[in-house]
Amino acid sequence: MVINIFYIIAIIGLLSIISGTLMISMNQKFRRRYTYPLLIIGGVCLEIYSIYIQDTIFIILQGVFIISSIYGLIKINEKHKR
Repeated sequence: MVINIFYIIAIIGLLSIISGTLMISMNQKFRRRYTYPLLIIGGVCLEIYSIYIQDTIFIILQGVFIISSIYGLIKINEKHKR
């Protein structure tokens, strides 16, 4: 049985987003700083998968998710610089 590489990418994306979301809910400051890269990686992986399956709504959704995750990362880094 051959496993499609895009399914593996999608699984990695899902696991990254799930683990990032769980880490945010732990409410520990140092962990929040490192969760956004997980969310971004997961979003990019799922964006690749959504382009592969050619689902326009999913492509737009993941694009917005990636942008919001990058924004969150920027805001967290600004707080740590102060």
